[in-house]
Amino acid sequence: MDKAVAAIADPIRREILAMLRDTRLTAGAIAAQFPVSRPAISRHLRVLRDSGLVHDDLMGRQRYYSLEPAPLRELRSWIDALDRPAGWEHRLDALATEIYRTRREHRAEPETPGRHMQEQQNKENSA
Repeated sequence: MDKAVAAIADPIRREILAMLRDTRLTAGAIAAQFPVSRPAISRHLRVLRDSGLVHDDLMGRQRYYSLEPAPLRELRSWIDALDRPAGWEHRLDALATEIYRTRREHRAEPETPGRHMQEQQNKENSA
């Protein structure tokens, strides 16, 4: 996962990954989309290949690059785990929701004369 994170830290490499999302491309076709030299694009492609984010297939004299999303899925699951509330935080959120719902229900109930007095008597009788 560390290699994938390091690889996507560069904006050119992120653009290359986006280009390869739906299609296979040659290094020349990729390089034509950027204002940097072909050797620079080759170095970017090597970093992406070494990180496992792309793989290349040699067909004749052309080398075609395509996206390999597995390392990104591993990264996504790690980020998702950080984004989810922790155990107690999740329970406290549920408690806050229940308190809000109960207060809303109590406000919606019609106010009857002597209701509070009756509730107090019921509490005293049950004690």
